[in-house]
Amino acid sequence: MYRSMVTLQIMDTIFYEAQRQGRISFYLTSMGEEAINIATAAALTSDDVVLPQYREPGILLWRGFTLEQFTAQLFGTKDGNDKGRQMPIHYGSNQLNYFTVSSPIATQLPQAVGVAYSLKMDNKEACAVAFMGDGCTSEGDFHAGMNFAAVLEAPVIFICRNNGWAISTPISEQFRSDGVVVKGQAYGIRSIRVDGNDTLAVYSAIRTAREMAIREQKPILVEALTYRVGHHSTSDDSTKYRSSNEIEHWRTARNPTTRFRKWVQTNGWWRDEDETELRESIRKHVLNAIQVADKTEKPSLEELFTEVYDRVPPNLREQEKSLRETVKRH
Repeated sequence: MYRSMVTLQIMDTIFYEAQRQGRISFYLTSMGEEAINIATAAALTSDDVVLPQYREPGILLWRGFTLEQFTAQLFGTKDGNDKGRQMPIHYGSNQLNYFTVSSPIATQLPQAVGVAYSLKMDNKEACAVAFMGDGCTSEGDFHAGMNFAAVLEAPVIFICRNNGWAISTPISEQFRSDGVVVKGQAYGIRSIRVDGNDTLAVYSAIRTAREMAIREQKPILVEALTYRVGHHSTSDDSTKYRSSNEIEHWRTARNPTTRFRKWVQTNGWWRDEDETELRESIRKHVLNAIQVADKTEKPSLEELFTEVYDRVPPNLREQEKSLRETVKRH
């Protein structure tokens, strides 16, 4: 778990720098939220279906999505899962039961209930897991999803990363309730609040929530209190709405990765030499993947129109014909 948290941290740092260099168009980090990513992934099984928001690449990392696959998606190469048809960080993998990320927030919540109800109808020993930020709770889809799940008694775990900010809007300007946990209770959903920066606490809470959701065939809401250390995305400058001292405090004194490292070191499972070796190895791996992606061809024009419908409909064939004529003309 610690190795995966460090990998996620280094991956975020290098890809963020790559965007600033103009090598990719967009990026979004999980800095400060590594524990929620990795501890949740470790507590689930590969049969559980994940509907992410956009700050959960650690789930994919844990399930075996390679650094080369992350890089191919970000650089929009022919080897990427989406073949260049999505914006960067909109990862997805059918093989790993990870729904493709979509930009509109909270749309994944009612969808997750539908997935969970399907698992229930098929008597599967699995649950759906839907991630959201605190900003999602201000959307109508959040409330529809909660009520939908409670009424249908669907085995779904809603995980809210309450990191204090919905882009530049603080939680104090979003709602007057005591956080998010009470919102689940209001809909008749068993809910719990956990320290999202405590890796072991998150693991314990999610593992227990999973067992309950499947055994009782009912929804669970987990509110993980954390802090978004990075900017919302590469399109944001968070120093415009929060102090540098506040950010630095959470980046150092409250860092979940550093906190977990102290625990594994105290137990004698980690040494300073291991840390140096791991970080150097991951950094080389990511940089090599970027070099390969830089030289890899982009997807062919045909890929723009495939894999949305089983059979390409007439309107898309007309668009492809028009595009080819335009390319030929110019």
